[in-house]
Amino acid sequence: MTVNHAGTLKKEYFLSYLNLIRISRNCTLDQAKEIAIELFFHGNTDEYGFQTYQRFLDAYHELALK
Repeated sequence: MTVNHAGTLKKEYFLSYLNLIRISRNCTLDQAKEIAIELFFHGNTDEYGFQTYQRFLDAYHELALK
């Protein structure tokens, strides 16, 4: 998925991103979270700023409640 560095990404982006990882790698949500942190954030959750990481966590928590 292409990332625009100009702004904060939305929770919906990360809902799709985490689901894509889960489906394509046939893994758990926790595994998808770790993969996303490594691949998307390059292991640095500050890379795209606090708000983007917070939206990522919001998406993760929403999926965890389902």
